[in-house]
Parts: sequence; C-alpha cells; structure tokens
Amino acid sequence: MFPIGDDNPTLSKPYVTYGLIGLNVAAWIFIQGFGSRAALIGSICDLGLTPGELLGTIPPGTETRLGPGVSCAIQAGSQWYTLLSSMFLHGGWFHLISNMWFLFVFGNNVEDGMGKIRFIIFYLICGLAAAAAQILANPDSAVPMVGASGAIGGVMGAYAIMYPRTPVHLLVILGFFITRVSVPAIVMLGYWFLLQVLGAIPSLSSDGAGVAFWAHVGGFLAGIALVFLFRNRKRLEEHHDVVERMHMV
Repeated sequence: MFPIGDDNPTLSKPYVTYGLIGLNVAAWIFIQGFGSRAALIGSICDLGLTPGELLGTIPPGTETRLGPGVSCAIQAGSQWYTLLSSMFLHGGWFHLISNMWFLFVFGNNVEDGMGKIRFIIFYLICGLAAAAAQILANPDSAVPMVGASGAIGGVMGAYAIMYPRTPVHLLVILGFFITRVSVPAIVMLGYWFLLQVLGAIPSLSSDGAGVAFWAHVGGFLAGIALVFLFRNRKRLEEHHDVVERMHMV
C-alpha cells in the first residue's frame, strides 16, 4: 500500500514542509552527488549515525564492510553532529523519493495543526528520538544510519492522533492487480506502524544492518507522545470548522 493523497484541507501554505523537502533534496544533490558512488559512500560514512562510533563502543579505525568493495572506518571521538546530519541524508533514489513523498502527504496537515515554529521543533525532536531508539536497540552497531524516516515517522504518529478519521487514498499493488482504495488515516498509519514493529523485532539479534526499523518505531511513538504538547488547539478547531463546511456543501 502506498499513500497517494488525503482529503484533508490546510489553512495555510506548508512552507516548513516544503523547506524540509528542499533541504533533503539539496543534501542529496550537493553532499551526496545525486547518489554517485564516491559521494554517496563518503557522506554515509562521514555524516551517517553509527551507534558504536557515537557511544565509543567500537575501537577507532575498525573497518565495517557495507557491501562489495564498500567499507567505512570508525572515527575517533563521538561524532555528535551525526544525530542531525543523518536526518537529511539518504541511501538511494528510492529511499529519498519515498521519504519525501510521505512527508509531502502527511507533513502539511501536521504543520497546519501545530504552526510553523512548533512543527520545526517537533520534527527535529522526533528525528532525535528515532535515532535514540535505534541506538538503544543496537548500541554496538558499526553500520551507519541515514534517512529522514524516523522524523517522518513522528509526523505520521502525530497525524494519526490529530486526524484519525481523515480518508487517505492508497495505491494497492498485488502482483499484476492494481487498485485504489480509501481508508481512515488511523487504519493506514496503524498498519504501517505494525509492519515496522514486526520488522524491528528480528533486528534485535543482528548488527542493525538493513532498514532502521527501530528508528521508525521510535519516531512514530515520539510523534504520538509529543503531539499533545505541540498541537495548536485553536488551529485544529478552525480546521474542523473548515472540514465541516466542506461536508455541508
């Protein structure tokens, strides 16, 4: 299932959401070189979040093999800046496009219900919470983590609380059968969260390579917890009035 839109109007232009998408795309272009091999590997090794490197549990100089002919060396000292830099980097074109699409679909309404400054702070905190969850799950991992998925997971968790009954349109692909369905946001987002939990449990017995499922879980739960602090009740009431008027037309 892939979300292609929702029936959820906004009260103002989601400039912060657009700005976050722009920052991720800019990082992909100017830091990761459109995914060129050297730039991509260098950015992941130097700016990705490596739990064992951050916590100092792996000796400096240790080589971690990421694939055929690809490895990263653990650097000396805790690279605390990677907690933020890793949020704006991606591992490939599909990783970037899928993350930015989810942010585009769900970010505008969460921003609308919080306000721009609150949304910026909320987004960053969710990203940090996602990183913390991944670190706690695999503190000795030597595999660097990159991606906005954790922070976007927080946005999705907030959306599930703020707009649980809003119809979300999904593209469903089952082999050669393709159809479009609409379900309440809480159903789609709850299903997504369940998949992340199921994917995360096996990773507890591995070195954390592959998809950072625990970051997704941590970000989503952080979004659910923080939405009550960051939501703007007045804006949500205005949004509710707009939706009600739309249904009456």
